[in-house]
Amino acid sequence: MRALVLLVEGGAEHAEMFLGLPMWIWQSVNLVLFLGLLYRFVGRPLAAAFRKRQEAVEAERREAERLTSEAERLSGEIRERLSRLDGEIAEVAAQGKVDGEAERAALVARADQEAERVKREAAEEIDRRLAAARADLERVASGLLASSATELLSREINDDDRRRLLEDSVSRLRSGAR
Repeated sequence: MRALVLLVEGGAEHAEMFLGLPMWIWQSVNLVLFLGLLYRFVGRPLAAAFRKRQEAVEAERREAERLTSEAERLSGEIRERLSRLDGEIAEVAAQGKVDGEAERAALVARADQEAERVKREAAEEIDRRLAAARADLERVASGLLASSATELLSREINDDDRRRLLEDSVSRLRSGAR
């Protein structure tokens, strides 16, 4: 165990040196190499990318200026066309008013005809439904009358009356058959 402690302590003295040079020199060389590689493989491509981006932005700015001048020219043309369209709109509005009045008159006439037709059809439908309602009322009333008469007769007629009615019916049938 003691040998292991001595070995670890001895290794600590040797850790300060590598290949006979102190560690701080190796660390400095390592840092310089790392920064050199970083510049070579990252710095140059980034600088080139920034340069390309700057050129692209400049090209886009020039294109935007060209489009702005084109938009201003088109805006002038549109204003000129709009001023001409105002006169045409006034003419179309006047003609539309005349045409609208004529169409309104035609629509009113058609609406009056349609209203008259609907009134006529409604009157016919009312008459049909009234006749059907009367027929239903007569049927229901006759059924109620027959039901009431049957009930009244069954309450008022006794066995003697039934026998007498039967005999009268039979005698009428005999006299009618001869």
